[in-house]
Amino acid sequence: MIPADPAFETPLTRTFDLRLPLVAGGLMWLSDADYVAAGARAGVLSFLTAASFPEPAALRAQIRRCRDLAGGHAFGVNVSMLPKLVPGEKTADVFRLIADEGVTVVETSGRNPEEYLPVLKDAGITVIHKVPSLRFAQKAQAIGVDMVAIVGAECGGHPGMDLVGTMVNVGLAERRLTIPFLLGGGIGAGSQIVAALAGGAAGVVIGTRLLGADEIAAHDDYKAALVAAGERDTALTMGSVRNTIRTLKNQTTAIVTALEAETPDIGIEALLPHVAGTIGRRAYETGDTSHGMLSAGQALGLLERTAPLADIIAQLEQEALAALARLRPQARISRQEAAQ
Repeated sequence: MIPADPAFETPLTRTFDLRLPLVAGGLMWLSDADYVAAGARAGVLSFLTAASFPEPAALRAQIRRCRDLAGGHAFGVNVSMLPKLVPGEKTADVFRLIADEGVTVVETSGRNPEEYLPVLKDAGITVIHKVPSLRFAQKAQAIGVDMVAIVGAECGGHPGMDLVGTMVNVGLAERRLTIPFLLGGGIGAGSQIVAALAGGAAGVVIGTRLLGADEIAAHDDYKAALVAAGERDTALTMGSVRNTIRTLKNQTTAIVTALEAETPDIGIEALLPHVAGTIGRRAYETGDTSHGMLSAGQALGLLERTAPLADIIAQLEQEALAALARLRPQARISRQEAAQ
């Protein structure tokens, strides 16, 4: 694909032949073949989530369906290496399956991927490692990943324990990294894509803003709740067990917040009846968002409607082009003034 503007040509767009320097990050239980292929056709890089398809045959079927639907455009697979999602002994098998299916890029997260890099490199797979803090990005760079994605404190899901914001991350990453880096966390407008590129990023990672896509296989009432929510309607919990998560405010977040305040060393076993992933998954199926840890970032304030994914991407593109147009006349004026 030809980038929507020459300014959008980056190591990310060149490597994967994208129209926009945008990654639709893997969404647990939601990133299936229909959603991911829609992103690929729209000119961005999308990821299936391996942990959503724990049976190898199911993951293989999703990869093949996605390939059929993607029209020859690149897509990848997210592999979260958290033991609770993919047991350690199965992680290598997942990577081998991905390699066997000819997937060209993986998004790793959860812990250090170093032990799996030889398998991935031998298969010619590009590795984008997603981290919640720049210090982990530096480690990932040192072990030889191809790119890193740094998600700031504003992100939905797991922002880590450091809770450094996205704008700070871009300034630090420009100084401390030599490999291409992507920025995530609170990004849901095209102007933010331009800001990230101006700061040296090769692209952005967007999750929350895309939850309203028609291709997301979730109940309409779930999507309506997200559209109705704003940037102040998320909560950070589970810091007591060093597993901070940002989710939609609801009865569950109120209960967990109270439990952590009452018993700071409460432990994960006491929280599990409230935070188990199966509870949140039911919200996607039923539309009842009152219970469960429903990952959502502060970009909820930018999620204004549901629409086909291609339309959302097109809106982001137009916003990014408008941001560039605001910059370019000023740049011309500055050059003229300097010459006088």
